Amino acid sequence: MIDQIDIKDIISIAKDAGNVIMKVYHQDFKVGYKQDNSPLTLADKNANDVIENGLDKLSVSFPILSEEGKKISFEERKDWEYFWLIDPLDGTKEFVSKNGEFTVNIALICKDTPVLGVVYAPVLDTCYWAQKDKGAFKDGQKLPLKNEDHPSTYKIVVSRSHMSDKTQNFIDAIDTSKEKELIEMGSSLKICLVAEGRAHIYPRLGPTMEWDTGAAHSIIIESGKNLQSYKDGKYSKHVYNKKNLLNEWFVVGEKL
Repeated sequence: MIDQIDIKDIISIAKDAGNVIMKVYHQDFKVGYKQDNSPLTLADKNANDVIENGLDKLSVSFPILSEEGKKISFEERKDWEYFWLIDPLDGTKEFVSKNGEFTVNIALICKDTPVLGVVYAPVLDTCYWAQKDKGAFKDGQKLPLKNEDHPSTYKIVVSRSHMSDKTQNFIDAIDTSKEKELIEMGSSLKICLVAEGRAHIYPRLGPTMEWDTGAAHSIIIESGKNLQSYKDGKYSKHVYNKKNLLNEWFVVGEKL
């Protein structure tokens, strides 16, 4: 069924969402706050409308689970075979601070595993995408990109807005002979940096939601790397459509 989807259509939808986000980005806008104190803007809502409308027009119809969409009970979604998992504006804090490090995330999940993903950064006009067994790409270039064969530092991606003590402890415990270099980044671009080959590892020992990772997780898989849940020093499969949509802690890297 996934073969009936043209990835170009999903990329186009993501870029359309990026366009409406940028209209708000260049204005003075109000910032509201959800119950969990995370920020919410008109851009989040407008981008969600564009994505849901775009997906509804595709020839293949799947349910939609979006951060800014209607709330759907586990009883209703637990038997879904395929569904769209969306974060219309991942990195709203980065959007509000206007540093450009936010993305549009659209993933297709099969049962509990991402099989297609598009991550679009509107300010950077950079798009990552992947489809099961068809590879991962950045603006048409296959991932991972060719980088220096022997980098002098061990590059670790960390959140610009959500660094935690647990994550710092994980970083301190990494055993490497190279100097550790931290790269601060917002949104799902952190995962994409590992897929691209510009970073070795991204540990996230703090709270995220399924829609924060689904699209970029597909890109990581198709780039030949891993995103795995991490608990008590052990790795396990990172799964989706759980009863609680809060992600387990996870680590992104080459060998996990």
